[in-house]
Formats: sequence, structure tokens, C-alpha cells
Amino acid sequence: QVQLVESGGGLVQPGESLRLSCAASGSIFSIGAMNWYRLAPGKQREWVAGITSSGRINYTDSVKGRFTISRDNAKNTLYLQMNSLKPEDTAVYYCHAARASTRRGETLYMLWGQGTQVTVSS
Repeated sequence: QVQLVESGGGLVQPGESLRLSCAASGSIFSIGAMNWYRLAPGKQREWVAGITSSGRINYTDSVKGRFTISRDNAKNTLYLQMNSLKPEDTAVYYCHAARASTRRGETLYMLWGQGTQVTVSS
């Protein structure tokens, strides 16, 4: 069993920063591409950023230049540094792993965390 647990959300004012973390736990051998998604009230789930196991990165246009995704493969942890936050960034942020392999030889797909709330408001 592999679990993803996000942390780091909170209430901040416009222009401030937050750093989200997503820790993967369990008998993990490797994790493939990882992503951050967000779900805002009244909107569809939106892909925010993604990083492959080798470090290739992509962002949705609305966060380019403000958000930075990174991962520490040794710690099985995904990060999202969010700077210059705007009210429209308010959402529940979810960590996602496309694929994870366990030390027991299992392959798990489409893993999701429980989400962490980010609220940007003055």
C-alpha cells in the first residue's frame, strides 16, 4: 500500500508564498511522474504542474513564473513552492502519482492524496 499525504496549505494574503509538500509512504521502490492538481469551488479539477522521475517539468500557463515544482526521490516527497499567490489560486491542492512500484513487486496506478486547502484572501 502506498499513500500520499499533502501538507503546507493555509490562509495567506495576496502576494505571499506557501510551500506544499506531498509525502509518499509505504513499501515504495519507485514513483513515476508526479503532479499537482487543484479544485476550486464551482470549477473543474485543474492540472497545475508535473514532474517526471527524471526531473522533466511542466506547468499550466497561469502559474508559470510563480510556482515551482520539485521532488526529492530519496525522500519520496513532492513539493510545490507557490510565490506571488493570487485569490484565483484558492483551491484544494491534490498530489497525484501516475504510477508507483512497491518493494513487493506490485505496480499501483493513479494515486491521490487527500488534498490540502490553500486560501488566498486579504
